Amino acid sequence: MGKITIFYKYAKVKYPKQVVKEQKALCSKLNLTGRILIAHEGINGTLAGSDESIHEYVSAMNHNEIFDNMDFKFAEGDNSNFPKLYVAIRDEIVNLGVSPEKVTTKDTGEHLSPEEIHKLLLENPEDLIILDTRNNYEWAIGAFKNAIKPDINTFREFPEFIDKNLEKFKDKQVLMYCTAGVRCERATAYLNQKNTSKKVYQIKGGIQRYIEKYPDGFFRGKNYVFDSRIAVKINDDILGKCLICEKACDDYTNCLNSLCNKHYITCKSCIKNTQNCCSEKCQNLVASKQVKPRPPLQKKI
Repeated sequence: MGKITIFYKYAKVKYPKQVVKEQKALCSKLNLTGRILIAHEGINGTLAGSDESIHEYVSAMNHNEIFDNMDFKFAEGDNSNFPKLYVAIRDEIVNLGVSPEKVTTKDTGEHLSPEEIHKLLLENPEDLIILDTRNNYEWAIGAFKNAIKPDINTFREFPEFIDKNLEKFKDKQVLMYCTAGVRCERATAYLNQKNTSKKVYQIKGGIQRYIEKYPDGFFRGKNYVFDSRIAVKINDDILGKCLICEKACDDYTNCLNSLCNKHYITCKSCIKNTQNCCSEKCQNLVASKQVKPRPPLQKKI
């Protein structure tokens, strides 16, 4: 068994094309697969491979003058979690949809350790608001207790949510969170620039670091991840429900209709009854061979 590592760093990258070339060469040499995004604002990546290869990659990056001292997070896995290596240049390492020149990490929220977060949540001050920055399909299966969960499909919709709900955050302490921390770096900066909240916090290392310390803490359910695992069970709470029968469930699949490919929560009974289709319409289209089926239990990455 190997490892999966998740990492990011906001840092000035003068020559993204050169960094892409270097990353491709390093990962190919170490037989690592996954996805790395490079922008002038930094790096954001998830890689999988053998224990030795991941260790060598971390060591190489710790000796890189741009990307040293990154917070690498690890989980069990291997190359099967990612079919190939993808390294590309982007305008943003996470697509907030706002220019990195306008919203930068110089305005980011205060980082609190998992211990500080847990203490804050235990104290539960009256002016505290907990805000999920993730997409709706992520928080549908796992979230912090009493969090505000924006009904957004992409991170690009998050600034609009903030703009429409500024009054909720006025004179409040706002604790924002995401999977590993990268989205919160600029999401908290966006809210800070509005000069409306009393204080804006984020979890140092995101949900991942908190659940490592407090698996039975204030985060309940599963942690959604962007590889073939789809979600990692943290505790026994089930927050989601089957799209078909509405029974408690937190397992994702994709519709067998390749033109639909809907990513949805469904139980094993309904997968069997609908032949892995999200609706009767899709089921009929697949059965009549009007559309090409796709392999079951896959998701878009």
